[in-house]
Amino acid sequence: MNVNTETQHSLNDLIEIARDGGDFYTEAAGKVEDSELSTLFGQMASHKRDIVAGLSADVTATGGEPAEHGTMVGTMAQAYTDVRAALGDTNYEYVSQLEEAEDRLMAAFKDTIDDDDTPAAAKASAEKYMPRIVECHNIMRSRKEAMKAAS
Repeated sequence: MNVNTETQHSLNDLIEIARDGGDFYTEAAGKVEDSELSTLFGQMASHKRDIVAGLSADVTATGGEPAEHGTMVGTMAQAYTDVRAALGDTNYEYVSQLEEAEDRLMAAFKDTIDDDDTPAAAKASAEKYMPRIVECHNIMRSRKEAMKAAS
């Protein structure tokens, strides 16, 4: 594989995982009963769309086609959460599972940055978005911990 193809592959993996998160937040925003959570989820979905758009532009700049779909894991996580939310505390289930989605996204970005085989352009793209990834992760982790402590 040439460097551009490797860069495209690395960034498309991140696009798919970020898209999973954005889709999940959008779905959750429409299903939770708490208007504050719904607003938060909408904001988080917007952050994920921004990341997908930026990474997609980076893929296009290397002559590639950006990924257009999420992952099977992301789709399965959404379905699992829907079932759990139907059986329990809808708000907490969505916050908990979305925090796990943030963990997954942050781990993927860290892996891309830390992998010695990742092309420099892909690392630079991942590093550019990492502060926002960490911020979103911390927001959801704090929300989950606060909800758990309140129950």
